[in-house]
Amino acid sequence: MHLGYLGLGSNVGDRAAHLRAAIELLGEQGVEVEAVSSTYETEPVGEVLDQPDFLNAAIRIRTELEPVPLLEVCKAIEAEQGRMLAASRHSPRPLDIDLLLLGNLELSTERLTLPHPEVTSRRFVLAPLLELDPELTLPDGTKLADALAALGPGQRVEQLGVL
Repeated sequence: MHLGYLGLGSNVGDRAAHLRAAIELLGEQGVEVEAVSSTYETEPVGEVLDQPDFLNAAIRIRTELEPVPLLEVCKAIEAEQGRMLAASRHSPRPLDIDLLLLGNLELSTERLTLPHPEVTSRRFVLAPLLELDPELTLPDGTKLADALAALGPGQRVEQLGVL
């Protein structure tokens, strides 16, 4: 069994409903959701900034799935919830599921990098992850709390409450 963390995001339609659907659908695919962070309203970051704010959360999971099959499950759920997988990577979307950490696995392929390459640079990822585990570290020992403290200003993240 792998202990892992997924990041959830939505900025199209009923954002909270999309996040709840992701949690339910993951459970139907053999991914046990152990814990869910609060939701956070966040400003867009990345290549497309002119779009609605996101609702983000993180979940702690347990699964027997290996990284690539888990990624495939996540992508299938995104598509089921209406995400156009051919659209620009940072475009508006009803659902985004990012595989952030999976145990102490380190992996770099064309499709998947673990830990997620932006996990230490995104406030909207770090805040909910640290809510789930304030002592969380990367496989190389990097403390995510230190990464959050090192971020400069910007990346508005507002904690809203439970999903």
